[in-house]
Amino acid sequence: MDERALEAFYLKLDRSLFLDGDYKSLAKNDHPLPIGYGQTISQPSLVLEMTRLLVPDKDSIVLEIGTGSGYQTALLAEFAKEVYTVERIEELSNKAQARLGVLGYRNIHFIIGDGSGGWKEKAPFDRIMITAAAGKRPVELIQQLNTNGRMVVPVGPPSMQVLLLITKDEKGQVSEQRRGQVKFVEMVGTYGWD
Repeated sequence: MDERALEAFYLKLDRSLFLDGDYKSLAKNDHPLPIGYGQTISQPSLVLEMTRLLVPDKDSIVLEIGTGSGYQTALLAEFAKEVYTVERIEELSNKAQARLGVLGYRNIHFIIGDGSGGWKEKAPFDRIMITAAAGKRPVELIQQLNTNGRMVVPVGPPSMQVLLLITKDEKGQVSEQRRGQVKFVEMVGTYGWD
């Protein structure tokens, strides 16, 4: 992935397109904003950093857990071959599909359901982006990560999480790096918090 191209696209991508009502005027602020249903759009600098860590490229098949507003999805779709994105809240998924369709993306596949278990029918994935806090290392999702794959996931209690970069080498060995503290909404579902 070309870092300069990512930075240029990030600066060009209008975050207000992914917000409703009065929140559109706050789009340039670098902090999370509500998008309804108890969910948020992440702060832009964190979205950029997580995308940098994931390193999507034109050969990557990406799984995104938590479509939300579609903002992170747009960044992934711009640089990946295909993006499979899972959202549990139908209204959010429908809004994201409409927004991303207007922007012209044709390499995004949407499903409404429990993202905590991934998308087994489409696995393995070269990259996995998780935009909700996992209570523990997401083994179910790591199993869907391809060799030479990368996963970015916030892990920890609801109050604060550690952002992990999880990699799987060519032999299938998994390792992880801690990349700082973050705060995300909780992952909900079979392998989530409830």
